[in-house]
Amino acid sequence: MPAHGSAPACFDSMKNMDYSIFYKQLTGRIRENGAAWFCLRAADKVFTGIMYAAYPVLLAILFWKGEARAFLVSLLVPAAGFVLLTLVRAKINRPRPYETWDIDPLIHKDTRGNSMPSRHVFSSALIAVAWIPVSAPVAAALLAVSAAAALIRVLGGVHYPSDVIAGYAAGVLAGIPILLL
Repeated sequence: MPAHGSAPACFDSMKNMDYSIFYKQLTGRIRENGAAWFCLRAADKVFTGIMYAAYPVLLAILFWKGEARAFLVSLLVPAAGFVLLTLVRAKINRPRPYETWDIDPLIHKDTRGNSMPSRHVFSSALIAVAWIPVSAPVAAALLAVSAAAALIRVLGGVHYPSDVIAGYAAGVLAGIPILLL
């Protein structure tokens, strides 16, 4: 049973599901292997770093190519999307798995609430989509990094699967204006 509150929305149709059991089964082998645990946390940092680097590189390429319109769109659409998603998250204010369930997350955070949708995954997917007009192969690689980051956020215990799915989908959809403008 949950430590407090009710079951997360992703399990509304599975009233008897105990996320803590699911999470322990999902992460059991990682917990047993110190190297795997280290790699999970390292991958979380590396993937985040890749996306933090990819965005200013994208903007720099657009600026140096003299593509002012593409530069502005690639700057303003993600900024607006980030602000809008932040407001939505605050309104939903879904507790994180480690707040609701008796789990020991593999990635420790002190954040309370604002789990749905994952802003981390949203930003990553949106940055990847913004790369499509510049380089489809780079965009595809970044979308794969975003998906891997989403999995890591779930394995890490900081998000539910539905949080990262919603974040990824919202990021891809929020990137569509970049492709159209």
